Order: sequence, then structure tokens, then C-alpha cells
Amino acid sequence: METTRTDRFKTAILLIAATGLIAGLAFYFSGRPEAANLIWIAGVVPALAALVVEILRSLRSGEVGLDIVAALSMSAALVFGETLAAAVVAVMYSGGTFLEAFAEGRARREMHDLLSRVPRSATRHRNGGLEEIPLDDIAPGDRLLIRQGDVVPVDGLVASETAFVDTSALTGESLPVRLAHGAEAMSGSTNAGEAFDLTATREAKDSTYAGIVRLVKEAQASKAPMSRLADRWSLGFLAVTVSIAFAAWWFTGDPIRAVAVLVVATPCPLILAVPVALVAGLSRAAHFGVLIKGAGPLETMARIRTLILDKTGTLTDGRPQIVSIDSHDGMAEDDILRLAASLDQASKHPVAQAIVAAAKARGFTLPVPSDVAEIPGEGVVGHVEGRKVIVGGDAFVASRVGRRPGDHSVIAAGSVLVAVAVDGHMAGHLVMSDPLRDGAGAMLDGLRREGIARILLATGDRADVAERVTEGLGLDGLRAGLTPNQKVLLVLSERKHGPVMMVGDGVNDAPALAAADVGVAMGARGAAASAEAADVVLLVDRIDRLGPGIEIARGARRIAVESVVAGIGLSVLGMIAAAYGYLTPVQGALLQEAIDVAVILNALRALHIAPKAM
Repeated sequence: METTRTDRFKTAILLIAATGLIAGLAFYFSGRPEAANLIWIAGVVPALAALVVEILRSLRSGEVGLDIVAALSMSAALVFGETLAAAVVAVMYSGGTFLEAFAEGRARREMHDLLSRVPRSATRHRNGGLEEIPLDDIAPGDRLLIRQGDVVPVDGLVASETAFVDTSALTGESLPVRLAHGAEAMSGSTNAGEAFDLTATREAKDSTYAGIVRLVKEAQASKAPMSRLADRWSLGFLAVTVSIAFAAWWFTGDPIRAVAVLVVATPCPLILAVPVALVAGLSRAAHFGVLIKGAGPLETMARIRTLILDKTGTLTDGRPQIVSIDSHDGMAEDDILRLAASLDQASKHPVAQAIVAAAKARGFTLPVPSDVAEIPGEGVVGHVEGRKVIVGGDAFVASRVGRRPGDHSVIAAGSVLVAVAVDGHMAGHLVMSDPLRDGAGAMLDGLRREGIARILLATGDRADVAERVTEGLGLDGLRAGLTPNQKVLLVLSERKHGPVMMVGDGVNDAPALAAADVGVAMGARGAAASAEAADVVLLVDRIDRLGPGIEIARGARRIAVESVVAGIGLSVLGMIAAAYGYLTPVQGALLQEAIDVAVILNALRALHIAPKAM
């Protein structure tokens, strides 16, 4: 709400200043200059008052900005009776700050989506029945029923014989995990199998998922605010302006020349060129599916030196795929896949659904299975076209066909082995893994050409899995088995090399995204928490859009700097002309308007940036 009130206030100041300028001109040209002067003063005073308050606030925080130059020009113009010039400056300045506020937008919002993922209630066993209770009423020792598809509400121990949970949002592990009786289940994970019972070990406020929410808020609160690009030029420009204005007054004894210098020096090229170029960059980036939440993140994105990538769902696709099919007993690979997929149509297991998708992608027609029995976390048994088919883990299938599990040590780390038996014989194995996204390697090469000095992988997955998946990518570092707070520490430690960008998609990535100088979320399939915590959201499920996004950010910033340099150069020439008496205050204000138009037109070139990566 604070951001909304600020935007409304700046809008009101601009409307008052613009209305005062126009109404004053109407009275002036109708032969009533006294009334025109009063109206111009009335339009300037609110803008000047708001400007003084902003200057005092900045000085208290140790910042010196370009607002001082604008305040000096308006004040001097009013003191020496140049009310029209003051009105023009008020409109220019309030318009610039309004545009800047529009460019910044709402870069930070409350974590509503993250909090909404936490279940509001839970199903508890009580006196031989079930009751629905609020989340805050769960106490350690309560026995809860976790139905299929439910999010685990609190940390606890599996009370059933087995449970099958999807922990990808918490750990980055792409494949669901089987938990035996007594194993710990983390809050925030999702039940990917049959319903199971959970014995709560913590209250909801102390559970893993609640801790992640707190981490996000703490990381956002500790993140240093980004300074405006324009303010980095402020001290030098202020010194030059005051020096020329003082010299003009001192050597000529005419205060109006000093007023004219100050009016020409009103830093609208700085105030306008930067937000226009960056807003144009935001628009251009959105065209390529890269949503950047404000001009500040875009500016910082252009200066990134270190990139930290999550693995699952970011560098990899996050969905298991068939890598190879090993046939036994001479059965054709297509037959193995078709029979396995036909039976797996009856299962909701993510691996089963991946097998079905692979078969359909090959154009197979899948018959409906019969007599299906699924053992959660183990496998599926049934009949397909009159043949008995078993699909599941190697040990499970081997025990059903009366043979020992095979030695599959040569299977790549991170792969999942799915055994298939037909009519009592081991027919073969499907080797599945979570592959790199298309274009990941080329994307990283392109980022290095764009000036990214360090690229690291940060994942909650096992080290052997991460090393195998990223082999040949030439990463500068790999950190595996990380918890959410460890990812935050990695981000903070990498800042010694320059601004850091973090890319992720899961709930576990949200704190690191919030802590990074620029956080990038995979928004198409990623968790809502990561999208909220991030500064940038990739709206399409393609990591290769990151390259064009960075290239557009750097191009927009370059155009902004070019506009600033050109605008300052023209303003300095105008100040010199005013100091010599060639420009009156009103003429100086009009000259400054012309300079504004020129720098805005140049800044709009950012709308046509064409990324080489595309």
C-alpha cells in the first residue's frame, strides 16, 4: 500500500504542476499577468515542498542526489520573479520523477503465493475417526492422514509402512523419494503416492517450510537498496552547476543569469533518459519472455559478473526421460516400452507418467490394462493384451520373476532404472534420467561472451548426480547437497567477485533468489514462491532466454548512459550560454525541454535492441 500511495502522490504533484503551468499561460495570454504569476507560484510550491522533503530524507540517509539542483533552480526562479521558468522546471522535474516511479513499479511484493501453498488445515486421527483441524492446532505426536496430492503440513515421521513423496520444491531432487516407516517427511513436500499416516514432530511454525518463508523475508529485508544510475553523476554535476551559476552572478552582478544557469542545469536529461531507456528495456525483454520487475533490477542485471544456477528444473528439465532401453531375452525395445507404458497408464507415479509420455511421443497405441495392482513406491502388476506385465524397481520386479537383481553399477549417477517383466521373464530395463535443457551449454557459452566471469551450480541434489549431469559444461564451481540457507550463504560469499545473479525454480531457491543482487525464477513451471522472491521471471520454460535478457539489460543501460552523457554535454553548453547572457531563464527552460526531447528519443532506441543470442 505504501508504494501505491507514493505513486498517487507523485501523480498528484505532476497534475498540480502541469495544471498550474497551463492555467497560468491562459491567464498570461489573456492579459492578466498578475494572476498568471500567482497560479504559476501555486503550481510550483507543492512540487518544491515535496522536493525539499525528499532532499532532507536523502541527506539524513547520507545520500546526495540531483534533486538539489532542481530545488535550487525552482527556488531561485521564484525568489527573482521568474515564475514561468519555475513552473516549467516544476513540470519537467515532477514528470521525470513520475516516470521513474512508473519504471521502478512494484519490484517487491508480499509473499502471498508462498504462504498460500502452506495448507490451512490438516486431517488428524482422533478417537477412531478423522477430523479436520487448523494448521496451528497440530501438536507434536498427532497422527495425521496425508492424502494423495496433499502437501505435508508439518515435519513428521512416516507412520505407515511406506510413503512416496515429491521433495523437488524443497531439495531440488527431481525424482520422487520413497520413505520407509519411521523416516522423516519434510513439510512442504507433496504426497506423490497412496495416502499415508504421519506422526507430527514439530508445530507448523517450527517446520521446514515455515523456516523457508522466514528465510525469504529475512533475505529481502537485508538486501541493500539499489541506487539510481542518475545519482552516481549527481555530485560532479552539482559542483559544475553551482560553480557556473556563482561565477555568472559574481562577475556580472546579475542574479538573473545565475537563475538562467540553474534552470538550464535542471537535470532532466539525467532524470528522464535513465528511466525511459530502462522502461524501454523492460518492454523489449518482455517481448522475449523475460519479465523484469522494475528498472532497478534491469540496471543491476546489466552489471552481473557471477551467475549461480540451480540444477533441477533450471539447468535440467525437471522431468525424467528415457535415456536408453536395455533388452533381455531378445524382446524388441519398442515392445518393451509399449507394454510398460500400457500398464503404467494405471499409475499416477511421475516416472510411470514419463514412460507413458515417451511411448505416445513415438506414436504407439496403448491398450487398456486389466487386473492392475499397484504397490506404492515399488511397482505395478497387471495384464496387457493377455500378457502378464510387471513394471517397477529392479529388486521388486526381480523378486516377482524369481531371479536376483542385476548388477547395474555402470548406470550413470542420477539415473533411475525401471525393470520390465513379461510373462514371468525379465524383458528389459528402461534407463531414465533428468537431462540438461536444450541449449543449456550454448547459453552458458553465450553468457561468458557477454562478460559473465563466474558460473556456478548450486543444488540440493547429490554431488555425483550433479557432476554427471553437468559434465562438459565447464562450470567454475559446483556446490551440492545445499540447504536453502546454505544457498543464501553461497550467494553472499560470491559477492566479493561482483554482482551476483541466482537462477532457480523451486521453493528451496526462493531465499537465495531474494538474497542475490538479481534473482531469476523459471516462472512457467516453477514454484510461486521463487517467482515472488525473484527480480526476474522467465515466462517461458526456456533457460536460453536468460542470454537475451542480459543482453537487452546491458544494451538498455548503455543507451541510458549515452543519453545521460549527451544530455549533460548539451546542458553544460546551455549553462555557459546562460552565464554569458545569451539565454533568459524562460529560454533556458525551453532549451532544456528541447534537450529532454532529444535524450528521450535516443533512450527509446532501447525498444529496438536485437539480441545476438536470438
